[in-house]
Amino acid sequence: SELLVSELPPIYDGRIITDRKSEFQGHLAPVYHIKQVHMVVNKLKENKKIADATHNIIAYRIDSDIGGKNSGSYDDGEHHAGNRMLHLLEQMDAKNVLVVVSRWYGGIHLGPDRFRHINACTKDLLEEHGYMRQKVVLITFIIIINYF
Repeated sequence: SELLVSELPPIYDGRIITDRKSEFQGHLAPVYHIKQVHMVVNKLKENKKIADATHNIIAYRIDSDIGGKNSGSYDDGEHHAGNRMLHLLEQMDAKNVLVVVSRWYGGIHLGPDRFRHINACTKDLLEEHGYMRQKVVLITFIIIINYF
């Protein structure tokens, strides 16, 4: 298990969303320990384009034997964005995953639209890589028939 912790997991890049000259791109990695979160973020930042992003917003959830239960987020200056991403991971019940959304600011304020793009980057990658858990809803019907 220590070997797994020291291995860099695969990193998957999502599609680029462009809006009013700002660009957003998500990156996803399966992680089972907080050490892997740091390894992936450091590896991503070796890419000059990602390192030069205006914001690299981070959210992760870990629930594994080797890493325990751990979750967190980082806004990197994009106020509230990390918490929103983490909330989405929780809503989708995505576990043992790290998502980083890079934003390159294009000079035009996007207002709340920026959160829509950050969520889209996150959700698209989670769905594409099988992290979307289907919640099963059990509906029970009770039928009472009165015979007279």
